[in-house]
Amino acid sequence: MSFRINTNVNAINALNNLTQTGIEYSKSVNRLSTGLRINSAADDPAGLIISENLRAQISSIDQAVRNVQDAQSYTKTAEAALNEVNSLLRDARTLAVASGNQGVLDNTSLQANQDQIRSIIDSINRIAGQTQFGGKKILDGSAGVNASVTDPTKLAGINFNGTFGGFAINSSGVVSVALITAATQASTTLTVNYGATTSIVSAASLVLNGTTITTDGTESLQQVVNKINQASATTGVTAQAVTANGSSVVQLNQVKFGSQYSITLYDSAGVIASSSSVTATAQDAAVSVTVVTANGAQTVAFTGGRNTGDNGLRLTDSYGNALLLTEAGNATLTSSDAAVAQVTAGSASFQIGANKGNSTSLALANLASTNLGTTAIAGQSFSSIDITTASGATNALDVIDAAVTQVSKIRSDIGSFERNTLESNYRSLNVAKDNLTATESQIRDLDVASEITNFTKLQILQQSGLSVLAQANAAPQSILQLLR
Repeated sequence: MSFRINTNVNAINALNNLTQTGIEYSKSVNRLSTGLRINSAADDPAGLIISENLRAQISSIDQAVRNVQDAQSYTKTAEAALNEVNSLLRDARTLAVASGNQGVLDNTSLQANQDQIRSIIDSINRIAGQTQFGGKKILDGSAGVNASVTDPTKLAGINFNGTFGGFAINSSGVVSVALITAATQASTTLTVNYGATTSIVSAASLVLNGTTITTDGTESLQQVVNKINQASATTGVTAQAVTANGSSVVQLNQVKFGSQYSITLYDSAGVIASSSSVTATAQDAAVSVTVVTANGAQTVAFTGGRNTGDNGLRLTDSYGNALLLTEAGNATLTSSDAAVAQVTAGSASFQIGANKGNSTSLALANLASTNLGTTAIAGQSFSSIDITTASGATNALDVIDAAVTQVSKIRSDIGSFERNTLESNYRSLNVAKDNLTATESQIRDLDVASEITNFTKLQILQQSGLSVLAQANAAPQSILQLLR
């Protein structure tokens, strides 16, 4: 064993160990004071990378949740405006029904009703043009898909709601239509022959589409035909006397196209029909429509007569898109595509997730009165209805019903978007945030119980280290005994 004065190896070792203990003690104090296991990159480089990525995701999810809440406010604003439009349309329909009572109302009353209709039209146009969210107009067409007719000889009206073939319409372009089946009108040629249109028809009661038409036994065949035509506004059926091979018969023709408009005649006396009951039906039109969507060009079959009261020339798909063929279009469209309309794509886009591509969109059409009810009657829209005449009031009901369906479909789409997209995503985001926060906490937060144990150990090591260092520093003094 050797004794040295200049170099106290034991003291140096004790000092090194005490210094290391002091460093660890300082880290432990830092962890306990912040509650974090990782306070700098040196504490856990890999853990820092993971936790920072998780923190970025968590903060982004927080913003996505706020985005979803803003989107919900947006949809509620649009839906509230559309609810008011529905209310105005109900008022308009009530006025149209009232104006149909032509036998009671005078011209002044009819004009008063028309003035109210004009006020309703102005109100709907105001709602469409001025409804805003955060300074952005949402019902003027700038946030939706709008379709307009480019060939009015073939297409009388068109309405797209933004979804086609199950995909969003996100590209402007032409709407191509190809005929699959032409619509027909119910028609039947009756079989009781008369020598001429002047021949007298026996007395009878004819029931045509639920309306009773009587003959008194003194009227000619032509006069009976005229009676049937006078009732056509009620029955929807016209008649003509057809002469061939020296004899005349009655031919009945349905005014409207499609399977929902048939001819039913009961002639128990057999004065114009050899059978006591005659029924004639027709077929609806069917076309294929091609539009470019988010999934490329989609071709969808549109068929007529889907809704009770629909003309067979009004065709719809399963998503509520509709178009109205003209009679000329029904006759001249071919199986090859023809560009008959233009679609302009637009939508409101919402970032509802924390990452790229986590977005969705909602298309809101232009709700101006000129775009409502355009697929009911050729050349008419809600903006052009006139209820001062009996025929105008009848047509107005068709147009208003189409407008109500159109607005209700948009409201349904908004409700579905809010419930199935926004609300569902809101819940999903909060679950994801909870799980990510828990994972980030496991990586970065301090286990206080474990750290207190470590802290106590370091305190003891520091105290013992100081004691050992003192003793190591005192050891060289024993050499003085050799110098005495």
